Amino acid sequence: MDTSVAKAKNKRSIGTILVEAGIISEDDALRVMALQREKKIRFGEAAIMMGLISEGDIRYALSYQYEYAYLPRSSGKVTNPELVAAYMPFSHEVDQLRAIRSQLKLRWFDKAQGHAMLAVVGAGRTEGGSYLAANLAIVFAQMGERTLLIDTDMRTPRQHVLFQLNNQLGFSSLLAGRAAVASALHSIGFIPNLDVLPAGPIPPNPLELLNRDNLTELFEWAGKTYDIVIIDTTSVSAGADAMIVADKAGAALAVARANSTKLSAFKDMMGELKRSNINVVGSVLNDPPLVDVAP
Repeated sequence: MDTSVAKAKNKRSIGTILVEAGIISEDDALRVMALQREKKIRFGEAAIMMGLISEGDIRYALSYQYEYAYLPRSSGKVTNPELVAAYMPFSHEVDQLRAIRSQLKLRWFDKAQGHAMLAVVGAGRTEGGSYLAANLAIVFAQMGERTLLIDTDMRTPRQHVLFQLNNQLGFSSLLAGRAAVASALHSIGFIPNLDVLPAGPIPPNPLELLNRDNLTELFEWAGKTYDIVIIDTTSVSAGADAMIVADKAGAALAVARANSTKLSAFKDMMGELKRSNINVVGSVLNDPPLVDVAP
């Protein structure tokens, strides 16, 4: 982000941020400022006194001033509940996602070394790979990294559902030469620094499309343009798609789900990744079992 633009955003008042987020109206803001002047108190205190906002809304505005954007529920804007990093940034679940982000920064991501891309790979469809990819993209963008999320699942895509995007153009359209990148990308307004490339129309020949040269060209462009590129993939059980994508990306993050992923399927997937000489930088277990800790 341009430094002058960032400074301008940081200087915006809490009232302006709340109005732009749809939490209060412009008329509400004027009424709050009148009470603020009368009582000689802060804008947030006046707005809370009038019952227009909550303490959570104040945290949202302050976070936005510090370039840590998220979407408060009180904005009235609808998001998929799976996008926890977008509207529950202070929850334990999102703390875990930030911990994963830190590990990935230490173990893999380094644009100067050409390490900007990471494929999220799961053995089956119920592992939660799309959930993990989407929320990782959000927490990286919240850190100020220019982030791209690509849905390469041309069999059962989900990112357009999670982010509520038009899926008429996307990854498949680019590989088929039916669209330009600019026409298929979506900037996520409530999360600055985040762009999403949905999967696009489901083609009859996903494997053939993945073997075209323009996949390499697309990934090269993405790696040079963005700081972080998170790639959602087809489940390994559905075919060789994920292995092709992970190989082109340069690294993979393996995902499994507690009480769902079969150990044999996970071992087979890890063996296939190893045989394909794909760098596995780590693994994530979704829905880990709760463990009682003795006092």
